[in-house]
Amino acid sequence: MALMITDECINCDVCEPECPNGAISQGDEIYIIDPALCTECVGHYDEPQCISVCPVDCIITNPEHTESKEQLQAKYEKLSGN
Repeated sequence: MALMITDECINCDVCEPECPNGAISQGDEIYIIDPALCTECVGHYDEPQCISVCPVDCIITNPEHTESKEQLQAKYEKLSGN
């Protein structure tokens, strides 16, 4: 499942540099997560790094992009060239 940032985002800038896939960027009003690049840190870390650093807990599972751990692993492998 790709993650998404809700409108509770305070634009604190801590999540973007933590994303190993470069999936997080500044949107028009809040940060956004590109579901094509988000692997929930599968292949890199045991837990999503953006969630672990977010001070307002505004990063949730995106219900429009449901993926299994196996699908996330395959996406990681494709993105990393493995």
